[in-house]
Amino acid sequence: MKATPSRQSPAEWEETASLLPQTARDLPTGRHQFHKERLMARIQQDLQQGDGTRETGRMTPAPHDPSPARPKARRFRLPRPAITLPAMALALAGAVTVGSIMNDGNGVQSDGLATGPALTTQLGTPTTQGVPQLLDEISLAAAEARNPVIKPGQYVYIESKSADTYVRHDGDKASLESHALHRRQIWQSADGTKGWLIDPAVNDDPAGETLSLPDEQGNTPVAGLNNPSYDFLTKLTTDPDRLLAMIYKAAEGHGNSPDQQAFTTIGDLLGESYPPTELYSALFKAAAKIPGVVVVQNVKDAIGRPGVAVARLDETSGAREEWIFDARSHVFLGQREVQVRASKEDGGLVTPGTINYTSAIVKRAVVDGMREVPGQGS
Repeated sequence: MKATPSRQSPAEWEETASLLPQTARDLPTGRHQFHKERLMARIQQDLQQGDGTRETGRMTPAPHDPSPARPKARRFRLPRPAITLPAMALALAGAVTVGSIMNDGNGVQSDGLATGPALTTQLGTPTTQGVPQLLDEISLAAAEARNPVIKPGQYVYIESKSADTYVRHDGDKASLESHALHRRQIWQSADGTKGWLIDPAVNDDPAGETLSLPDEQGNTPVAGLNNPSYDFLTKLTTDPDRLLAMIYKAAEGHGNSPDQQAFTTIGDLLGESYPPTELYSALFKAAAKIPGVVVVQNVKDAIGRPGVAVARLDETSGAREEWIFDARSHVFLGQREVQVRASKEDGGLVTPGTINYTSAIVKRAVVDGMREVPGQGS
C-alpha cells in the first residue's frame, strides 16, 4: 500500500505569485522549488511504473489520474535551488499526488532514503537581549570573509546535509517519521540559466537531474529575490534600510506576516546562494531591523556542530526558523525549523521540540564546470 507523508507550513511567495492560483501559492515557506522537484520526480516515477520506460532529462506531466486525491503534502523542507517554479508545475501540484512513497518493510523508501522516528531537540530559551550586537558581529565576519567574484561561465557549488520530519499517512493511520540525514549537491550558473541537482530526496537517480532553463514550456523565468541568480544579487542595494524595504515590498500579501516573510526571504538567501560580500554583510544588518528576531543559545546544526541561532517564531504555525552560526567565528553553519508550539494539524502529532527541517552547509565554492566538485574536478 502506498503511504503519503502529508506536510504543510507557512505560505511562501514568488514574485510571479499574483499570476498563479491561490492553491499554488499555499506551499511551505521558501520551498516552492522543492515541491516542483519532488512533484516532477514522482511524475516521472509514475510514468516509469506505467509503461516500463525511463526518461532522461526533463520530466513530463503525468496523465489524468481518476483515483481519489490523497492528502496534501506537508513539510518537505529541503533547500530550494535558485530557480523559479514554473506555472505549469504549480498548476499540476493541485492535481497530482506529491510525495507519495513506498516502504519495502525494512525502513527504506523507494527513493533510497532511510526513514526513522521524528527528529527532536530540546527547546532553547529565546531572548531579545544581544540581538543587534550579535547580528552586527555576524555582519562584520561576513564582510571579512570576502566571498569570491563569480565570472561568466562559472558555477556556484553548494553541498549540504539535510533531514526532515513528516507526517506519514498509511490508509487512515498517521504517524510521525523522518527522512535520514543525506547529502545534497547543487550547481548554479552565475546568470541562473544553468544548473544541476543531486539529492536522493528529490530524484532517486544517483546522477541527479538538470535545472537548466528554459523550462518545459520554453520559458526563462526572470531572476528575483525569491529565485536569485548571482548576477541578480550583484545588482541589489547594499544599504540595509533600502534592502529591507525592497524585501518587505516584494513580500506584500504573502506569508503569514510581513515580518516573518521578510525573515524567511533573507534566510533563503543564506542557504543556497553565494551573495557578493557587501550584500552578504548587509543582509544581516537588515535582519537586525525585523521585529521579533531573537537569539537562541546552545543549538546544533544538522551534523551536530554547536552554535548560536538567530531566530524568529511564526506565530501562525508555531514553528521557529533558526539560522545557526558558529559562536566564535560567526560563520553561517546552517538552518533549521523547530516546532515551538503544538500544531493542530494532523491530530496534534507535531509536538513542541519536533525538528521539522534541518540543514548544514558542508561546502560552498566556485567551480569552472557543471557537476565539478571542488578538489575532485568534473
